[in-house]
Amino acid sequence: MVIYGVALLSFCLLSGVFLGDFLGSILGIDANVGGVGIAMLLLILLVEYLKKKDKLNNQTREGLSFWSAMYIPIVIAMSAQQNVVAALDGGPLALTAGVAAVFISWAFVPLLSRGGNVKETLESGISGGDQRVRNIR
Repeated sequence: MVIYGVALLSFCLLSGVFLGDFLGSILGIDANVGGVGIAMLLLILLVEYLKKKDKLNNQTREGLSFWSAMYIPIVIAMSAQQNVVAALDGGPLALTAGVAAVFISWAFVPLLSRGGNVKETLESGISGGDQRVRNIR
C-alpha cells in the first residue's frame, strides 16, 4: 500500500521537535517546549498553502487528511511521555493549572457548538409574508 503525505508529516514533526528543543534551550529549560504543537501548526499551514497553490493531487490530499486525523493520537502518545510525576512534585500549582485548563475547555464546548446552529435558525425563521413562502438558500 502506498502511503501519501508521510514525507510532509515527518518534515513537520522533525521541524517541530527541533524548534521545540531550540525554544527550550533559549528559555533555559532542558526540555522540548511546544514542539508537537509547533509541528501541528506547521502541518496545517503547509497543507493549506499547498492546497491553495494546487500543488497536491487528489491521492496526496486524501493521504494528508488521513495522517492529519491520525496526528491527534500521535500527539496524545507523545505528550504521555512527559514527566507527570515531576510536574506533580513541583507543587499544587501544576495540578491546579491542569484542572483549570480542563474545566475551561469543557466550558467552551457548548459555546463553540452553538455556532453551527445559527444559520439553521436564520433560514427556518425567514418567511415570505402572507403567502408563507420560505427563503431557503
